[in-house]
Amino acid sequence: MNGEQAMNNDAKELIIFLDCGDTIIDEGTEVRDEYGTVIEGNVIPGADEMIRTLAERGYRLAIVADGLAQSFKNLLTLNGLYDYFEVLIYSEQLKVEKPSPRMFKAAMGAMELGEQDLSRIIMVGNNLSRDVRGANQAGITSVHLNWTSRYPKTSLESLERPDYTIAEPLELVELAERLNEELASKKRVQA
Repeated sequence: MNGEQAMNNDAKELIIFLDCGDTIIDEGTEVRDEYGTVIEGNVIPGADEMIRTLAERGYRLAIVADGLAQSFKNLLTLNGLYDYFEVLIYSEQLKVEKPSPRMFKAAMGAMELGEQDLSRIIMVGNNLSRDVRGANQAGITSVHLNWTSRYPKTSLESLERPDYTIAEPLELVELAERLNEELASKKRVQA
């Protein structure tokens, strides 16, 4: 399924930006070549099912990740997930890393979203200082996947406090459905 096919399903109100390392792919399984490009790695348990389920239910998905474009293409293709994403935004292309607002604005622009869509977007990631801080600064709802022990799970800084926390990838499906229903209810009331 590609982005166009996903958009042909019943489109959801909620739009989901996802980090990749330790959000979809287990960074501990990554193998790099001599140039630092990741050539293989395994998904976190349930992450592949999470992506497929969200896409099949009509959610628009984007990767917003720090790293080399070829690394993500390798990882997502190898694990059969590449075509589920409408947009893939990598720090290598933009020459900045999260929490830079350019990462989030690039994803929004590529998906033809504007400021009026901010309340419809969630950013899911494992890193409080990059994913959560960047989303919060951009006015995007932040979701912390605290699956890994490689990064801190708490922060004293208010910008690094997530709006929601999940422990494993499949919990995102239920959260997305709930948030989407809240958005759809608001839209019905406004209509």
